[in-house]
Amino acid sequence: MDKHYLLNEFPEQKEKILDLKASDPAFKTLYDEYNTVNHEVERIENGLEPTSDAYLNELRLKRVELKDQLYALLQ
Repeated sequence: MDKHYLLNEFPEQKEKILDLKASDPAFKTLYDEYNTVNHEVERIENGLEPTSDAYLNELRLKRVELKDQLYALLQ
């Protein structure tokens, strides 16, 4: 499976991500929530947590929304 870690998604923004994670509480909160959702999606996709397709799709949409919010903060 493709890893959707934020640093993999935006490698050119690595330093800015790390700086914001350390200095901006709002960014850190979104970053942590993104990682939590991403981890749950990966566990489901790898067959470690059974769930419905509808719930998995909901999580994937949530991950995209969080990534969009984080990307906006990186601009």
